Amino acid sequence: MSLRDRQRAETRLLVQTHAVRLFTDVGYDATTVNDVAAAAGVSAMTVYRHFPTKEDLVLYDEYDPVTASAVLEQPVGPLSLRIGRALESTAALGTSEEKAFLLARLRLMISVPALRARHLDSQYATADAIVAALGSSSADEEFRVRATAMACLGAAHVALVRWAETDGEGDLPGLVREALRSVFGD
Repeated sequence: MSLRDRQRAETRLLVQTHAVRLFTDVGYDATTVNDVAAAAGVSAMTVYRHFPTKEDLVLYDEYDPVTASAVLEQPVGPLSLRIGRALESTAALGTSEEKAFLLARLRLMISVPALRARHLDSQYATADAIVAALGSSSADEEFRVRATAMACLGAAHVALVRWAETDGEGDLPGLVREALRSVFGD
């Protein structure tokens, strides 16, 4: 990563962190982009440069390429197993700060109708990344990959919501695994 890319990533994280804090403390609807910019010490244009919409301040993450790569790293086998294992591995959280940040974002996503609706768009984008990574050879193959990816993502979403509803207790990768088993069996 170049210096410029690192600076952009740091600015994006700074802005998003302040946005999530304000949305949690003050309320999503009561917080403006100008409020977020002031809290982060940047201009409103900087916020919009990194986050085109207010919803992106909560929902933006860089998991799509990570998830697509994780799918490719899985051993060849049933597609649902490859995608499921990739989602399980990307659900592993590193630091307690990462866990707290994800938990705050999920709570907002669950409680704010506009964010719930936009979250579906992010699932489509993740499915697109998986389909592109697997390189479907035909329209029928693309359909099969997309259907499997969306089913896996739906199960993972249920696990994330459950994890958030229990205040981040429990093993998130284990919940993802359990949700996937509920859909696909063992």
